[in-house]
Amino acid sequence: MHMRLNPRSKLVILPLALAMLSACASGIKITTIQPLGETADAPYEKILVVALADTFDPRRYLEKEVVAQLSTHGVQAVAATSMMDTRTPLVRQTFVDMVKKVNADAVLVTQVVSNDVDMTVKELRPEATYNVWPTYYYNVFAVQQAEYVQPPGLAMGRALVLATQVYSVASQQPVWGIEMDFKVVQEDDQFWDYTAFTDLAKAITGQMSRDRLITR
Repeated sequence: MHMRLNPRSKLVILPLALAMLSACASGIKITTIQPLGETADAPYEKILVVALADTFDPRRYLEKEVVAQLSTHGVQAVAATSMMDTRTPLVRQTFVDMVKKVNADAVLVTQVVSNDVDMTVKELRPEATYNVWPTYYYNVFAVQQAEYVQPPGLAMGRALVLATQVYSVASQQPVWGIEMDFKVVQEDDQFWDYTAFTDLAKAITGQMSRDRLITR
């Protein structure tokens, strides 16, 4: 198979970029960059799912969710990270061996093609406590105020473009491809939300179903 899977290329997912998917992804927009041709051997029943990144956990999260979504469409899918660890090299032969092992008829590859960052400083609201006690004067009170001001926070916005391609094992060529544009917003005092990986996987597999790469 002639898949461009070089992890050193400019299309490699940055670790923070993919991790930021778990913050708050919204407004996913899908653009078809390669429609499924009439001569393609789809629909596919056994698919190897690959996410390219230079850190292991984001790859594993995305692959796991894509596999789960493909299973709801009746597809036997296998995550590449289920057959490797952090020391396994991201080279062509690694994935060729996986294709043979699971007898896949297609390979789905996802990677980031652009990652624009917009960072702004957010002033946090101060917290204050008050102590009140009466004085010798009628209806006059003494007030002690203590104010606690936190350091400014950071609000990070990212405009990401993800590319997903499906390769036919029989022809060893890409037969379908999409790009997904979406925005991610996270403040430094928020926890990341894993469900964004699920949202992304649903978008990918939903488009595959509409374009008849899978049966339903």
